[in-house]
Amino acid sequence: MPRTTLEICIDSVAGAEAAIAGGADRIELCGALSVGGLTPSAGLVAEVVRLARQASVRVHAMVRPRAGDFAYDPAEVSTAMSEGKALVLAGVDGLVFGAVRDGNLDRDVLAQWVGAMRSARADIDLTLHRAVDLLADPVAAVAPAIALGFGRILTSGGAVRAVEGADVIRVMHERAAGRIVVMPGSGVRPDNVAALLAETGAGEVHASASVTVVQDDPRVVALGFAGPGLVRTDRATVRALRDAIDA
Repeated sequence: MPRTTLEICIDSVAGAEAAIAGGADRIELCGALSVGGLTPSAGLVAEVVRLARQASVRVHAMVRPRAGDFAYDPAEVSTAMSEGKALVLAGVDGLVFGAVRDGNLDRDVLAQWVGAMRSARADIDLTLHRAVDLLADPVAAVAPAIALGFGRILTSGGAVRAVEGADVIRVMHERAAGRIVVMPGSGVRPDNVAALLAETGAGEVHASASVTVVQDDPRVVALGFAGPGLVRTDRATVRALRDAIDA
């Protein structure tokens, strides 16, 4: 049986170290995972790419110029293209992006962005992220994602957690028919990952492997320096995911 790819999303050097030590095959590098991930800083990218190369772990970087929805105006699209090109120059192996407007994939923005990334590096690995989960029917994203040149779709099947959207993810995987990877993500934990993979047929899976960070100083929260949802990547959880997948 081929090895199932385990992708771990992280937003710090410590998170990268935990993911690598725990057995991740690939890192999704983000800034601000507390809001679902934003484009990471140049310094963070440099450090994580260096660590990952030493461990032969691939790095895919999030391109998301702001928190909120994925309906981007021209200035935000320009920013996303500049960010993507900078990440390519920094040595990442892949990029993660999505654009949705009025309940549909924003094909014009996606085509513009993909074209700019391919001009920066023709073989850059591109993932269409969970913006597809805002569609009324995530299955409808499969054909255009293939046509646009994405290599992968990250999805929870439109549900809050991938285990709840497993039926949709399975249909997406079947519709893909090997032309694009459909990767489940959201709420993936050691106790549900094996069943999720079996139910969907997926050969890759995405998880945060995170634990909650508790602030000892209440002023940190009161003064707005830390919001809800602050987490860190946990090496033991990554390892438990790896073991559950391999078992």
